[in-house]
Amino acid sequence: MQVDVVVVGGGAMGSAAAWQLARAGRSVVLLEQFEAGHHIGASHGATRNFNTAYAEADYLDLLAESKILWDELAAEHGAPLLDIVGLVNHGNVPRLQQVREAHEARGIESYFISPDEAANRWLGMNFATDVLFVPGSGRIRSADALLALRTSAEAHGAVFHYSTPVKDIRVTGGESVVVVTEEVEYTASRVVVTAGAWTPKLIGKLTDLPALVVTQEQPAHFTPKDNTLVWPSFNHSPDMDDPAYEYWYSPVYGMLTPGEGVKAGWHGVGPVMDPDERTFEPIPHQMEALVRYAEEWLPGVDPSTAVPISCTYTTTPNEDFVLDHFGPLVVGAGFSGHGFKFTPAIGRVLKDIVDGGTAPERFHAER
Repeated sequence: MQVDVVVVGGGAMGSAAAWQLARAGRSVVLLEQFEAGHHIGASHGATRNFNTAYAEADYLDLLAESKILWDELAAEHGAPLLDIVGLVNHGNVPRLQQVREAHEARGIESYFISPDEAANRWLGMNFATDVLFVPGSGRIRSADALLALRTSAEAHGAVFHYSTPVKDIRVTGGESVVVVTEEVEYTASRVVVTAGAWTPKLIGKLTDLPALVVTQEQPAHFTPKDNTLVWPSFNHSPDMDDPAYEYWYSPVYGMLTPGEGVKAGWHGVGPVMDPDERTFEPIPHQMEALVRYAEEWLPGVDPSTAVPISCTYTTTPNEDFVLDHFGPLVVGAGFSGHGFKFTPAIGRVLKDIVDGGTAPERFHAER
């Protein structure tokens, strides 16, 4: 079967690429190995942080574009996809000062407040350092966003096939790739691979990607003690001198997930694993440390109510994304941990690469 572009991987980034390509007039088939809405990869769950606390120009550019595109997609979808509840950042004040300077240079609203003022304003949290508050941040309704991306892509002619594993990808020329499934062979001028944790298995021999490390991360939802409390999204770099809890030096992120509780999790500390051999079981001492974090820093939740969540991260050594091409193979990878907020803009970048453009050098596979 002949098609302009095949997208392999139907999570957030693949769905966004299909949306952008289809609305640009390309014929697109998306192939996803698991069923729609599955919980096996990195894109499931009801919420993600929409965090604009970056100092790097490339990321701030993508964030500005993503905000516009999220709102466009929401208008098409007929329901909001962003909840602008603000985001508090605390710990690692020197880094936050860099973020504030970058914001000021771009006219992004953010400001520091004292820990006492922050604690009086957000009674569910404790603070030990000055807090950088970004009012224009908040959370993404991620499950709704996935549905909106698919619905809009299909409205523009894209075809999504779930429960359709890719058996082989063969580069047959500079403008020709064959993608093989159990039932069909697709021939396309470009293939966009957004396969998350399965990227190295799928195209590792066809590309020169940086090391992609797959880990199983284990955040949790905690029940608020008082449903009247105001919860911004949050990022925290704790500095606790306790050798029994190595995670105290790892960042923590979180947000209120309406109907499920306050989500909190260590950033990027999970065990390395094969995505096809996941246990989905939390590491006991890691979960114990997260509960202790909640006791120390989140007085507005009941720490005993922790409900573990299992997800995957796929990250590069420096946590920058990969947005590049290898002949007719266009690759988007390494998003886990901080990628979801950029989803619609990443889709645009992947479309541009299909069309012969390039991503910023930061995101090239070889730098």
